[in-house]
Amino acid sequence: MTKHYSFDQGMIDDHIMNLIQICGGSANADLIKEMIVTALKLVDQPADRGDIKILNAALRELRYAFKLFGKYRDVRKVTVFGSARTLPEEPAYRQALEFARKITGCGYMVITGAGDGIMKGAQEGSGREKSFGVNIRLPFEQSANVFIENDPKLVTFKYFFTRKLVFVKEADAIALFPGGYGTQDEAFEALTLMQTGKGDILPVVMVDVPGLGYWEDWKRYLDRQLFKPGLVSEEDVSFFKITENVDEAVEEILTFYRNYHSSRYVRNKLVIRHQHPLPDQFVEKLNDEYKDILAEGKIERSPIFPEETNEPELAHLPRISMVFNRRSFGRLRRLIDSLNTIHGS
Repeated sequence: MTKHYSFDQGMIDDHIMNLIQICGGSANADLIKEMIVTALKLVDQPADRGDIKILNAALRELRYAFKLFGKYRDVRKVTVFGSARTLPEEPAYRQALEFARKITGCGYMVITGAGDGIMKGAQEGSGREKSFGVNIRLPFEQSANVFIENDPKLVTFKYFFTRKLVFVKEADAIALFPGGYGTQDEAFEALTLMQTGKGDILPVVMVDVPGLGYWEDWKRYLDRQLFKPGLVSEEDVSFFKITENVDEAVEEILTFYRNYHSSRYVRNKLVIRHQHPLPDQFVEKLNDEYKDILAEGKIERSPIFPEETNEPELAHLPRISMVFNRRSFGRLRRLIDSLNTIHGS
């Protein structure tokens, strides 16, 4: 029989805050307290032990991964997806190797699933020092490849959902090579997150082997079954680029950050940080071309908002802000492309 206890919430909160202080304190003590309170609610809840194991493992895995990636927060990263079954002598493997070598040569780091095939090729190209492995425990197919094995930047997950979160959360760009169910899953998830505003807009490149047409066939399916019937908005094609050329794939990523830097919401406004000043006439042009994505008002230059002071490293960047309708994310991607036509010499 389950016993029900009545706690003094104020007393519990005080004890938790004292415990956080004993552990060294934190600027995020309020959120840590909420997590502890959530865990304590399981004491009086008839939860299945298996459910609690899932919560426990997910929290532990994410905490460790965030700690690992936090050391490299200032370095842009590309997550590479593709088949674990691709052999080193196959063209797609060589493309992944070449892509990783070239993008890391531009200052990026590479994240892969740490397995064989495309993942191994990308980590061979990037080198151990410039790559992360985000592995998954499987009964087959997925031991860490020799280029990331035993590296401190290798993390192994029990659950796909925590691993997938890290793949996208830590990425500034995504590169997809031909692959199976997992590759398709990651492609659609990345596009869904951008389309719905649940993830940051970032460049997604799909690299085809010349003459194979893997991603071109995929795009024809989208055109026929999604875009033509109106199940997906026409402008959402802006979220990805298909190419057979590795240099073009690299350039797509570099161009995305030519002027655009990052964005965040501050109250009801979307704030876009960019690297080069925008001429007055260009801001006027943005208002003419993208007034359809505004809920109200205009696109304006903005000073740094008080809410952004937790990102002091971005304080020097110029900004524009708008009351975005939080719906037209494909059009927002096109606005970012417009921003990138303005760049320094």
